[in-house]
Order: sequence, then C-alpha cells, then structure tokens
Amino acid sequence: MELVGRGFYWDRLKIGQKFKTFGRTITETDIVNFVSCAGMLESLFIDREFREKHSAMKGHAAPAMLVLSLAEGLTLNSTGQGTGLAFLNMELNVGGPVFVGDTIHVELEVIEARKTKNSNRGLVRTKNNVLNQNNESVIEYTPLRMMEGSSDL
Repeated sequence: MELVGRGFYWDRLKIGQKFKTFGRTITETDIVNFVSCAGMLESLFIDREFREKHSAMKGHAAPAMLVLSLAEGLTLNSTGQGTGLAFLNMELNVGGPVFVGDTIHVELEVIEARKTKNSNRGLVRTKNNVLNQNNESVIEYTPLRMMEGSSDL
C-alpha cells in the first residue's frame, strides 16, 4: 500500500523549484502555550495592560520564534515528512510582526541540493519566506537540511 504525504527526496529536487504551503492562523492560545512552554513570560506577550500602555505595536504580537516554529511545521508537513533527517543550519531575518488573527503561509525555493559523502543522503537548502495574509514578508530564513535520497540511486 502506498504511503501518502511522504516528503521530497533530495535528488528529485531542482534548483529554482518553488512550493507554497497551506496557511495557519495565529491564535492567542498559540502565544500563551508557546511562551509558557519556552519560559518567555515577557510582559509583551502575557500582560494586556502593559501592551496597551507601553508597546510600540497595537495588538497581541506573537514571538518570532513561535512564527518560525509554525512555519517549520507547515513546511515539514508538506515537504519533509519521513525524508528529512537533520536540521543543520539557517540564517534568519525577521521583517515584521505577526499578531493574533494573522494567517501565515510559507513560500519555499530550492537554492541548493547536493549529495553527501555517505550513502544516498543529500543536503538541501531552501529560501523560505513566511508571508502574512496581506502577502507581506514577516520572516525569511534559509534552512539547510540533510534529507534522504530516492531508493533508485
């Protein structure tokens, strides 16, 4: 029986190939759970009165690391499920805030795909652009992952 939803193999990806994930709306529960779990109990995230009086932003902003984590979930569920072996490196730039009620999605472009020294594993780097519902870039990052190759190598 064929397994559906399996991720991509490194050797079947082409430089310049592009993908887009489904969206994900950020909720207040997401923020509360994330900052509680991570210990990021900063007033900006947990104190509405503080935010209203002292924040330069209007609204309940999500931590950038939460947005990155959700973007990774969207990405891995659609491209790396079962074929991703290791997350090795990344560069990250935050371009703007994400608030409760915003919906993000990720657009990916393959910028590197090459064989490793061992077996049929490969290294894949993508340029990932996290966009909000207005198509504004909120995070750009370039993860390097070790991935499985196809079995016909």
